[in-house]
Amino acid sequence: MNYTKKKKELLRGLPKVDELLSSMKQDGPKSVKLRACRQAIEELRQSIMEGSDNIDPASMGKSAAEAALVIYNRLMGYSLVPVINGTGVVIHTNLGRSLLPPSILDHMARTAVSYSNLEYDLEAGKRGSRYSHVEELLCELTGAESALVVNNNAAAVLIVLETLARGREAVVSRGELVEIGGSFRIPDVMARSGARLKEVGATNRTHLKDYQGAIGPETALLMKVHQSNFQVVGFTKAVSIRELSQLARSHGIPLYEDLGSGNLMDFSRYGLLDEPMVQDSLAQGADVVSFSGDKLLGGPQAGIIVGKKELVDRIKRNPLNRAVRIDKLTLSALEGILRLYRDPDVAAREIPTLRMLTLSHDQLRRRAQALARGLRNSCPQVEAGTEPAISRVGGGALPLQELKSRAVWIRPLKGSSGTLEAHLRLYDPPIITRAEEGKILVDVRTLRPGDDKIIVEAVSAYGNGQGPVE
Repeated sequence: MNYTKKKKELLRGLPKVDELLSSMKQDGPKSVKLRACRQAIEELRQSIMEGSDNIDPASMGKSAAEAALVIYNRLMGYSLVPVINGTGVVIHTNLGRSLLPPSILDHMARTAVSYSNLEYDLEAGKRGSRYSHVEELLCELTGAESALVVNNNAAAVLIVLETLARGREAVVSRGELVEIGGSFRIPDVMARSGARLKEVGATNRTHLKDYQGAIGPETALLMKVHQSNFQVVGFTKAVSIRELSQLARSHGIPLYEDLGSGNLMDFSRYGLLDEPMVQDSLAQGADVVSFSGDKLLGGPQAGIIVGKKELVDRIKRNPLNRAVRIDKLTLSALEGILRLYRDPDVAAREIPTLRMLTLSHDQLRRRAQALARGLRNSCPQVEAGTEPAISRVGGGALPLQELKSRAVWIRPLKGSSGTLEAHLRLYDPPIITRAEEGKILVDVRTLRPGDDKIIVEAVSAYGNGQGPVE
């Protein structure tokens, strides 16, 4: 039989949608089952058209039914699911950035399933402000006079500039015109705010006299942007917040600093590189500071604005605030995180991001050895051991910080490391690893309690034929 004739016969033998639908006996929405059947038939049609040689005309109906069931189960499952992070990148943007501590989840759940005093003042018996639930805490922790929270830090930058500099100039060093994730650039955000960018200095060196010479009748504010996701090294010069504050005050204009990742913790206590703290920026003279809630702070996605009451109150009154405000679950999570910061030792112990960043090498070594031992004892189909690794902070924070860590390497005796990586990535729950030089690497720094057992079970399933094996 020639190829064209065989293809036509296979296409004629494709199961009908209604036949396939009637074979699906499980309960569930008919619309989803119908979609699964159509997709299964279409995938089979594509295989025929591409000339696949392993299609048996007698079993096409059964194959389509099996495929439809797989598709149906996938469509009925959640798309956003928990994963195990074995990459060693702590604030991993693609994997959801910071994790919330379990200690605050009970309060969040009760808030989510109940009515709440989101915008109701219980003492006064009248409408209140949703920001009151975190404003006092933020002022207590940072020394600010007032605070506002929006849905992310890009929104914070947008609303600050739109409020304080729309139609006028914002003076920024060329070396601080950063690009953040998703190709969003500070100049683009400024343009959307209506502020006019006035660049000063050079890429690597900016002096106080550069700002001084740029200030004129159209200057609305001085802006400093922390280089949180890159570092310029070598022949460099930057102007301090204290110096810029004195200059801004002498001209009667505000100084605004965008810290990007933001931070309330002194990381030098743990041997990490210095990262500006919000409270220090305010103490040194910044009038307004903005930063993220889901990076070094270790909380939910949010953009936090703190500073002088007169300026923050103006930002609160901006109609744009309605478009960028946060919901009750974010507020509940953020309040829980901020309450932990009242005791830095408790914060370092309970907030997952901080705990992962401050793990000792002995802790990492012991955990890696235990995981490798578990793999060797339970999974004879692989070799496993430990080796030094370098973890990263991630999330555009501390770009030069190398965190000495420990990784477990896994080398399959059957199949390739790429096949094992795919098996782990498609496991339930998915396990995200790195494949290097014929082996899989699992950096234990970013593993949560209980992840080790799941990894051993997943690797064991690989060898037992419960996953894709070459």
